[in-house]
Amino acid sequence: MPQRPPWSDRRRRTLLVLALGIVLGGLGAVGLPAQYGVGAGILAALCAFLLVAAFVVFLAIPGPGTAGVLARSAPVAGSTCVVAVLLLLSTSADLRLLWSAVAVAAAGWTAYAVRETRRSDVGG
Repeated sequence: MPQRPPWSDRRRRTLLVLALGIVLGGLGAVGLPAQYGVGAGILAALCAFLLVAAFVVFLAIPGPGTAGVLARSAPVAGSTCVVAVLLLLSTSADLRLLWSAVAVAAAGWTAYAVRETRRSDVGG
């Protein structure tokens, strides 16, 4: 079994900051008055979600160049495009412009990922 490269300081620091956000947000949710405690609790939950997502990405893509690997990942780009279009179709008129822009950006990302995937298949 091949040895995985060690995690960079940036990856460790990202996970540490997110874990610190969970702890501080949780303490804020318990110790602050209601109008601030709810926001602190939501922030802690967001940090927990991002910590799990970052951990999964860091395990799936072991070496450097994580952003490039994700940018060339056609399944991730296609899934993002589908979700953006579904949100565009299900939203009210107030947010339609936002989700239109997100759907167009996701379609561009998908086209880029597919092109790069096919280019590497042909050249390799």
